[in-house]
Amino acid sequence: MTHPTTTRYVGLDVHKSSIVIAVADGEGGPATILATIPNDFASLAKALHRLGPTERLSCCYEAGPTGYGLYRQLKAAGFRCCVIAPSLVPVQSGNRVKTDRRDAAKLAHFLRSGDLTTVHVPDEATEALRDLERAREDAKRAEQVARHQLAKFLLRHGRRYEGKLNWNTAHLAWIGKQQFAQPSQQHVLTDYLVAVEQATERVRRLTAALTEQAAAWRLFPLVQALQALRGIELVSAVTIVAEVEDFARFAQAKDLMAYVGLVPSEHSSGASRRQGRVTRTGNGRVRRILVEAAWCYRFRPRLSKTIGKRNELVAPEVRKIAWKAQQRLHGRLLRLTQRGKAKQQAVTAVARELAGFIWAIAREPALLAG
Repeated sequence: MTHPTTTRYVGLDVHKSSIVIAVADGEGGPATILATIPNDFASLAKALHRLGPTERLSCCYEAGPTGYGLYRQLKAAGFRCCVIAPSLVPVQSGNRVKTDRRDAAKLAHFLRSGDLTTVHVPDEATEALRDLERAREDAKRAEQVARHQLAKFLLRHGRRYEGKLNWNTAHLAWIGKQQFAQPSQQHVLTDYLVAVEQATERVRRLTAALTEQAAAWRLFPLVQALQALRGIELVSAVTIVAEVEDFARFAQAKDLMAYVGLVPSEHSSGASRRQGRVTRTGNGRVRRILVEAAWCYRFRPRLSKTIGKRNELVAPEVRKIAWKAQQRLHGRLLRLTQRGKAKQQAVTAVARELAGFIWAIAREPALLAG
């Protein structure tokens, strides 16, 4: 019989239409399957209340396509709940059977043992802005695909643009003037060109919306502060802040570096220590932005007119960190390349240190100029 003050650990295997509930009692014993219910909060709350008072229950479910709505509903109803990183749930290598019921029981068991890794749940405003910046990223990717298809169609038929820059006004005008003897190919050109124009317009709309919504966000001061760094502009800064949100959860800069997958992998045993390429775990969007920004540090440190204007908005301590970043990261990239390190590896190393400077700025008590 369960003691009336013992915590009961509840694993929820959540799907679009159903939720499997498993329970592990704090006193020990195997996790048991309670029920499979429809994915409806009223049904879930009713099932959980049968297990005991809300203060005795601790619930968890894996992060996935169902989002954080269930987490917020459970918290609002007074339940303890956490969202689990699926890739970090312990797995038995010899176990070849996977079912929803086993997954729920496994969550309950490892929640009791403390072997699960939770993910940070953003507030609703931050999640909304995150959805917007991810939609813009999707639109940018679709634009690149549309441009690639048009460029390869023209190349297949020997149409080569001699200008210096692609996809500017002159380039698009040149494409629009191309004529083909076969009507079918002319239709293809027109269709590809319209697809490119529509994709570009979609990116523009989403960028404008992101700029407008970010200005009203509670974390906008940090967005402005990060733009003091070379290689970080508005969209990049919004993406970094929206994806990470709470920098205070990283006690050290290296914790943020690990979160974005920029620390070396390691396979060591006994006296042997062997490091490999970066782990590439965690948040890939932030990692991509940091690597892209790191390429800017191949140039000598200087305050361009644009960066200078952005620096005028931030606090003196933030300006010092940003200038120190320019000096250190340029020197680091230069030394690595001079020693024969491959450019991509050198840039990745600089991206890792750039994450450290972002962490330092985020911890500053005053971000903007008074």
